[in-house]
Order: sequence, then structure tokens, then C-alpha cells
Amino acid sequence: MNWQDIKISPDNKSFWYKGKMLFDRIFIDALKFHSPGFAAVQDDEGSYHIDTDGKAIYVERYDRTFGFYCNRATVVKGKDWFHLTEKSEKAYSQIFSWCGNYQESLCTVRDNSNRYFHIDLWGSEIYTQKFIYAGDYKDGFACVRLHNGFYKHIDIKGNFLNNKEFYDLGVFHKNFAAAKDQKGWFHIDKNGNPIYSQRYQAIEPFYNGFAVADTFEGKKQIIDEQGKTILVL
Repeated sequence: MNWQDIKISPDNKSFWYKGKMLFDRIFIDALKFHSPGFAAVQDDEGSYHIDTDGKAIYVERYDRTFGFYCNRATVVKGKDWFHLTEKSEKAYSQIFSWCGNYQESLCTVRDNSNRYFHIDLWGSEIYTQKFIYAGDYKDGFACVRLHNGFYKHIDIKGNFLNNKEFYDLGVFHKNFAAAKDQKGWFHIDKNGNPIYSQRYQAIEPFYNGFAVADTFEGKKQIIDEQGKTILVL
């Protein structure tokens, strides 16, 4: 049975394959299967991971478990957050106050001083600075919030992508990112420069050359990569 063909039920309590419920079990909570073929579940004993036969892959039980990403899964025991490997072993000796999911073999975490930063697959910090917040990496870049309250992009070594700071910021998607300044939201290139002059109340990432933008007048419209209005919805 291919784990990719196993479906999670709409209520996230059971698994289905070709129209039939698997394992003859209803869980308190369950998440879909992830590579290498494990799923996070919760029952009366606690939270843990199962394989495609519905069997627990380890004896330990946790307060919460999450899906595997880059062969690492976040688990919670009391106030301690950390990652397990696909071999059900702790990936590193450190513990954190919160862990994200690994993306591009890097993960955002929060320490007991509420500082955010990124670690590698073995729990080592990939740079020395700490941030008010740090998001997931996508295509080699992540958004971080500085101690002055502004946002910037960093690369996989923690270096700033450019010298621009923003009120808010999104990840890059097809070479452009959503950014906010004192006038509103807009799209920027990797140099941090606006790709058009107007500002919006809200914007979405570009999807095949076009993006949804909400004006301050309450109109929702489609714009192209030059900021031209193509359609008012």
C-alpha cells in the first residue's frame, strides 16, 4: 500500500484507502501521512506516529505530535518541544519552547527567552542572531522580524538579502514577495524594490503572472506584474 494513496477523513479522525476505512479505528485526532510513510495520531494513550499498517512506530507517547517533514517530526512533551527522526530517535539534545516544521532542511524554533531563529537537521543554529519572529524558508529565503519591529528577508546563512526594512513581509513566490510599508501592501523584487507604485489594503502572491489585490475603497481586483488592473471582481 502506497502511503500517498491513504486519505484522511474530513473530521481528521480516521484513514481511508480506496473507499474503505483502514485499521478499524477512530482516533481522537489524526494528521495525514507524510514521507517516509508515517502519520501523527492521538488516542486515549496520547499522541504518537503510526505506519501504513496502523501500528505505532515507537512505544513513547507525547502530548502532541505533528507530521514528518525532511524526515523530522515535531513532538511535544510537557513544555518541551523537539524533533524525532524517521528512526524514532531524538534528532538532537536541545529542547525548545516551540518548533516549526522543517522546510528545505531548516526549521524555525523559539527558545525559552521567546527568541526565534533557525536550526539545521541536527539542531545546530545556522546563524548567531536572534529575532522577534522567524518564518519558514522557501526557495532559500525566510522572513524575520527584527527587534526594531521591522521585517527583512534572510538567506540560509542568516545574511540579509538586501538593506530594505518593511512593516510586514511575505516569502518570495515566483521571484516576488508581498511587503507592507506606511502606505500599504505591494509586491517587491529580491532587491527589495517595489515593482509598481500603487499600494493596497491586502494582496495575494502572484499566480501565473496575476495577483488578487484589495483596494482601500473595498474593491477586489486582479493585477499583473506591472501593477496594471486587469479585472475588477
